[in-house]
Amino acid sequence: MPSRPTLPRPAPGQLKWWVIGTVGILAGVALAVWFGLSATLGQPSWQTMGYKVVSDQQVRVDYQVYRPGGTALTCTIEALALDFSPVGTTTVRLPASAQETTTQSATVRTTSRAVTGQVKRCS
Repeated sequence: MPSRPTLPRPAPGQLKWWVIGTVGILAGVALAVWFGLSATLGQPSWQTMGYKVVSDQQVRVDYQVYRPGGTALTCTIEALALDFSPVGTTTVRLPASAQETTTQSATVRTTSRAVTGQVKRCS
């Protein structure tokens, strides 16, 4: 019958350093998670739902915005060319509302034909 492999054990007198190191790593991970969550909770978020190239001078962008507490927001919508350079930008103001999540549509005028449209940011 084959023998079971044994796990390596720390050298005598080193166990406390392994425990301190493990606790330190766990504390660091917990701190990183806490910072990550605190930076995103309560912040607006948005998602581009779709876009339609209307013409060489216009793109319509449909998007959804989550705004905590229904606060007023200003969103920047941009149209991009094939090389991802911006060819049009517009700013949309969303007034305060009881609804936290809203679906919007914006038309962006472009300087040349765009291939996509997206929400750049909301704040």
